[in-house]
Amino acid sequence: MIEYRIATKEDLETIWNKDISNNNGEAQWIRWKQQYLEYNQSGKATTFVVLDNNEPVGQITVLFSPECSAVNGKSMLCNGTDIANLNAFRIDKKHEGQGHISKLVKMAESFAKNKGVSYLTIGCEAKESRNLAIYLHWGYTEFITSMIEDNELILFYKKKLL
Repeated sequence: MIEYRIATKEDLETIWNKDISNNNGEAQWIRWKQQYLEYNQSGKATTFVVLDNNEPVGQITVLFSPECSAVNGKSMLCNGTDIANLNAFRIDKKHEGQGHISKLVKMAESFAKNKGVSYLTIGCEAKESRNLAIYLHWGYTEFITSMIEDNELILFYKKKLL
């Protein structure tokens, strides 16, 4: 049975432990886990999950605070009031292409709008043309900026929530 919801602390532990394992226990993934657990607990972010038989298999996070490391104080990406950022999109391989992330995005957009957010931003590695096409299809069409992160060109777009 497939379910979509705001992540519980247990869901977050499960998905981040899986991410850490899938990335050979790299220190940055351990650090990100601690950050995202704190962000969710403090209200700086909200993570949404898709579960398959009560097992988290995908996630997306809305960052509400410019203090979150992924936006690093860049107010055009997240300003703590009317602009928030969609971040940390992941789905298990066997669940790809089934519309789960699209459903999480719709949930995240609705949740953010209800919290007073007018714009959501999203970033995409320039080389990830498939992801960029999906984000454009979802309505993230207003180009904001580009920057280099970890030697990759990242393109940022925003969408007005209606």
